[in-house]
This record gives sequence, C-alpha cells and structure tokens, in this order.
Amino acid sequence: MRKFGFLVRLTGIFMIVAAAAGCRSFAPAPVTVYIIGDSTAAAKQEDRRPETGWGESLSAYLRPAVSVENHARNGRSSRSFRQEGLWQTVYERITPGDYVFIQFGHNDPKPDTSRFSSPEDYGENLKRYVRETRERGATAVILSPIVRRDFDATGNLQPTHGVYPAAAQRAAEEMKVPFIDMTARSRELISGMGDAPSKDLFLWLEPGEHPNYPEGVQDDTHLSPAGALAIAALVVDGIRETGLPLRRQIVR
Repeated sequence: MRKFGFLVRLTGIFMIVAAAAGCRSFAPAPVTVYIIGDSTAAAKQEDRRPETGWGESLSAYLRPAVSVENHARNGRSSRSFRQEGLWQTVYERITPGDYVFIQFGHNDPKPDTSRFSSPEDYGENLKRYVRETRERGATAVILSPIVRRDFDATGNLQPTHGVYPAAAQRAAEEMKVPFIDMTARSRELISGMGDAPSKDLFLWLEPGEHPNYPEGVQDDTHLSPAGALAIAALVVDGIRETGLPLRRQIVR
C-alpha cells in the first residue's frame, strides 16, 4: 500500500509538471516590434505635447506579450536615420522573431537638406533596412508615409509625397516583405472625414488652448493624440490584412 501511495503521488507530480509545461507551450513568446521612421511616428518631448506619434499608440492595440520600441525620430529620412547611427542602435537589439516597421518618406523628398534621398535612393535605403533586418532573423514590414492634411478649395485632399509611396511599395515587392499602404489608408480616413473635421486628427490648437502653443498652431503633418490612435488603428488593420503572425497578438 505504501508503494502504491508513492506511485499515486508521483503520477500526480508528473501530471502537474506536464500541465505547467503545456501552459508554457501555449503562452505567446515575447516579441518586440521596432519602429524606425520620422516625426509622424516618433515619441514626443513634453514641450511638444499634445503632438503625438502614431508609434506611441500602437501598443494600445497589442497584447502585453508584445513590446513596442519606438525608435522613430523627428526630421529623419531613410538616409539620415542610418547616417546618424540610429539604425545601428536598433540593429544591435533585434533578435529572431522580432519585427521592424520601416516608415520614411516625409523628409526624403527635401532637396535642400542632407536628408534628401531621390526616389531611387529611397527605395534602395528601404531594401537595405530589410536585408539587415533579415540578417538578425526578424521580419521587416515596409509602410508608406501617411498623408499630410492638404485640402484644395473644392474640398479634395491633395497628394503630398509624389512618387515616394510607390517607391516604398516597389521596394516591398522586390524584397518580398509585407507592405502596409499607409498613404492610401490615411488618405481614405482623412478624405472621408473632410476638411474641417479632420483637423481633430492633427495638431490644430487655438491661441491659449495649450501652454506649449500660446499663440496656437495649425500643423497639417503632425498628429494629435486622437490622430495617433486613429493612424495606429490603420497600422493594426494592415497587420491583419497582410496576414502577419503578429495579428494573433492584436487586442480584439
């Protein structure tokens, strides 16, 4: 009887260990989403609030197993982000199974600055980021730039990035990586809202409305907190539609 009791207890222990191992096998493995890009995604300093980058809002839509590291910086292009050593910092942190979301295009077209990249160079820069992300065993995702809020007199939203969104899509196709067309998605959102209502998504403030902008501000490029959440939601829609495994970590 003593031997039988010992076997029963031993069996119980094995069952507990097996159950615990089974729970671990179903628990989502930790994963990090790295964001590299410009001011439309970047985290903001307190003296710039309420300006908000969409990268700051992405984690609101993802489960706790996903860590979002937002390395986007104001004013950077696909060229200057690398030249300033910002990419090297990200590259050294990437581990297998992670994601790198790559979104430039607002500053690359500026020919009067050292940030300038021709459409051809811009595409090559994106492809280099993809290759180096793969070297680290991670998944690269290319996003085209979000639109600026630029309505004409007849209420039509004007294109503001020329051929750069197409160059981003072409780079993604050539490298066979997921592409989220944020230009088209943000255009549909902002155009659908219309001229006046869409101001709520951008940094538009009346004089005296916020201490950081005592004279007010009318910024059609950078996002408000509501705009950052709305754009991050479009990114999440793109994650779903491209079929990335990351979609399983979306908060429903």
